[in-house]
Amino acid sequence: MIRELVLATRNRHKVIELVALLRDLGITIRSLDEFPDAPDVVEDGATCEANAIKKARAIAEFTGLPAVADDTGLEVDALGGRPGVYAARYAGENATYDDNCRKLLRELTGVPRERRTARFLTVAALALPSGEVRVAQGILDGTIAEEASGTVGFGYDPVFFVPELGKTLAQISADQKNTISHRAKAFTHMRDILKGLNSECSVLSMCKNS
Repeated sequence: MIRELVLATRNRHKVIELVALLRDLGITIRSLDEFPDAPDVVEDGATCEANAIKKARAIAEFTGLPAVADDTGLEVDALGGRPGVYAARYAGENATYDDNCRKLLRELTGVPRERRTARFLTVAALALPSGEVRVAQGILDGTIAEEASGTVGFGYDPVFFVPELGKTLAQISADQKNTISHRAKAFTHMRDILKGLNSECSVLSMCKNS
């Protein structure tokens, strides 16, 4: 049975989102802040999946507990898929969210609305102390706005426009975002994986005790 789960991130914005997405599972969600000596995992993978798996495995090995990690890329068609896996550090290793958004908007200066199509891809990885890994992913299609709008959320939310809503991700509530976002989709699948693993454990336990 998975009774405890460590979120392999120190990003407080992401922790808030993930706790909301994984609540009501009967699992104690633990923040990486509870493990101050945990290693800082270098995200040097070529894909979001590679980074997510690397982070989850490192934290599961360190804590001895199941760990879940995610990595998100932003693919902008007019930029040949950039920033991709480098979204979090697009404007440099120590870039802020605003730095990354400004660089993205600057590179898209003069690009017409119909060519500003983009998508977020989130890959979530669950690593068990046994070494087993399960993976889930979520995609959100949209466009890059011509200017930042909204104050909710983080990252590229102020410039990522969702046509169906007529708003950027930073203009919708956290609850609404947690129903439609790329991360929400990935962790909806991850919830199913966690439920399935616990159900398997329950059945095996019943069989052993019968």
